Amino acid sequence: MPASFLKKIWLAAAALGFLLQAGPSVAAQRPVRIAYVEWSCATASTNLVKAVLEKKLHKKVEILPVSAAAMWQAVATGDVDAMVTAWLPVTHGDYYAKVKDKVVNLGVIVRGAKLGLVVPQYVTINTIPELEKNKAKFKKKIIGIDLGAGLMRKTEQAITAYHLKGFNLIEGSDATMTAALADAIRHKEWIVVTGWTPHWMFGRWHLKYLADPKGALGGEETINAIVRKGLEKDRPEVYAFLSRYKLPLDTLQALMAANKKNGKPFKNAKAFLADPSNKALIDSWFK
Repeated sequence: MPASFLKKIWLAAAALGFLLQAGPSVAAQRPVRIAYVEWSCATASTNLVKAVLEKKLHKKVEILPVSAAAMWQAVATGDVDAMVTAWLPVTHGDYYAKVKDKVVNLGVIVRGAKLGLVVPQYVTINTIPELEKNKAKFKKKIIGIDLGAGLMRKTEQAITAYHLKGFNLIEGSDATMTAALADAIRHKEWIVVTGWTPHWMFGRWHLKYLADPKGALGGEETINAIVRKGLEKDRPEVYAFLSRYKLPLDTLQALMAANKKNGKPFKNAKAFLADPSNKALIDSWFK
């Protein structure tokens, strides 16, 4: 066997041995991966986390837009490190129940979250039970978001609970839902959409939730940070930050409004960090 060939084998073995010994430290140096669903609240919060991790902790960060189901699965399998848009206890309750032993719930980021069916203020009904009698005015449609969203599942349950047999739940996205809402308001037409707080649309238009006397869509919720198991051990500084990361509802909605205005969520997140008025809040994430 030629000496040059033996030398190549030795070098390859030495390199492999080095990688195996350095494995954990090498893995810890890969970009921090955060999954999110492309809802306006999730986009704002996730981009803010990316900006903080890059600016304050000098980490490389990848943010990955996925479906709600894929987001939970990715954290559970360790394919991503975290998400900061887990709606609990209701909206994402089914997802959480399936993987709760494989993830770590770091607690509440935002309080006061809410789901419901939303109409413009000029619509003269105020409760979900009134929808069925007025289905023609709503063109027999409830305008929804992405099919895998917990809100869509809860809306389907509400349709059953309130016997809204004349309605079709229309699949779409946050963008298509708000576009339909804008068009209806422009023409003063009746429309009902799947809505939630926090959302920038409540700052743009005069809207109201339809009362849900049966509680089919749940009550007040929280938005939580969920991370993969092992994050505390191999990335303690990231874990510590995410465990302290809190946002007042109005602060998040202000970020969302800025994003809607210019379509630059990461730029707005960096501006948020640079704003002296936010210093106390930001400092609290590192105490």
